[in-house]
Amino acid sequence: MTRHTDKEIEQAAERFERLAETLDPATARVEETNDLREIATAAEAVRADDARLREAVLLARAHGRSWNHIALALGVSRQAARQRFASNASA
Repeated sequence: MTRHTDKEIEQAAERFERLAETLDPATARVEETNDLREIATAAEAVRADDARLREAVLLARAHGRSWNHIALALGVSRQAARQRFASNASA
């Protein structure tokens, strides 16, 4: 699964806004979009939570916490924790 960068997501949102501004409410066919809005809201929450998690791991590493301790807190193996976060924290 390819993850999009924040910049790509922002560009897509801007394209959508430009498209939405060109629609004529009198002739536009409107579909129910609450489910799609819920997906977008959840995706934004996931991105924010992921950023908070990465910051917490960086802080724990800066405080000298081992990958074993971080892995325990995450509920994953030491190897999984290092693979996911080592590029953002000192190994």
